[in-house]
Amino acid sequence: MSSNQTPEKATGLHIGTPAPGCKKTNPMLVIDHVKKSFGGLTAVDVEHLEIPTGAITALIGPNGAGKTTLFNLLTGFDSPDTGTWSFQGTSLSGVPSFKVAQMGQVRTFQLTKALSLLTVLENMKLGAKNQAGEGLLKSLIPSIWRKQDQEIEVKAMELLKRFKLDTKKDDFAASLSGGQRKLLEMARALMTDPVLVMLDEPMAGVNPALTQSLLDHVLDLKNQGMTVLFVEHDMHMVRHIADWVVVMAEGKVVAEGPPSTVMKEQAVIDAYLGAHQDTDLGVVTGRITIVDEGDK
Repeated sequence: MSSNQTPEKATGLHIGTPAPGCKKTNPMLVIDHVKKSFGGLTAVDVEHLEIPTGAITALIGPNGAGKTTLFNLLTGFDSPDTGTWSFQGTSLSGVPSFKVAQMGQVRTFQLTKALSLLTVLENMKLGAKNQAGEGLLKSLIPSIWRKQDQEIEVKAMELLKRFKLDTKKDDFAASLSGGQRKLLEMARALMTDPVLVMLDEPMAGVNPALTQSLLDHVLDLKNQGMTVLFVEHDMHMVRHIADWVVVMAEGKVVAEGPPSTVMKEQAVIDAYLGAHQDTDLGVVTGRITIVDEGDK
């Protein structure tokens, strides 16, 4: 898809007026009272949040807003102090990350996690789930796993062709550029046949020449029926591809809505630009109460 074209936006995602914690017509993720603190500093304090099914949702906010920490909690890479969340109606509280991925909720990382001393194809094959040869004893009997391994390799090559990495299949992952590693990580995530793909800053550190390719691949995920939740600082990208935007500041959700309207909200302007420079951001999020001098 050309960067000059505007992708068709999903509509009818919410019930009532768009606002922090508003209900969705068909939520895939439902988050309730999730809190996480580090050394007395509250990183995440999300009272209620729903992520709509079949749409691309952008999670935005200034550095330190708690976006990546929320990702880590939802995917089992960290544990909350309090709270619960469910994926397609199934509670994920306390479920380890590898089981979360097997259930169809996968993620990528801001700093890519490709195994540098394995080839691109080997990295892809590692992403497949329920491999017969994973057990020590079964791995010693090739007849048990060889046929499945061949099928996995065919699937991996199809994805590498789709992401234009097939010519790199025998190269070590360490030799790839930053953008190519992003593509590899996204392609590897699809080896699990996910229904929800969570991308943590997919454009960070990417050469501008690969930016449009990554944009097209994110849109393609939605076109193939997947739900996408991504963290991003590039507001042009957010406006271009997101169907719904969730804004965080100081761990809280301060705004939600379609990108065409949510970025005009005062809470969003305050969070990003500090429009009220004499007002602490904690006041915007409700964490700090203003004390009138006359009350002292």
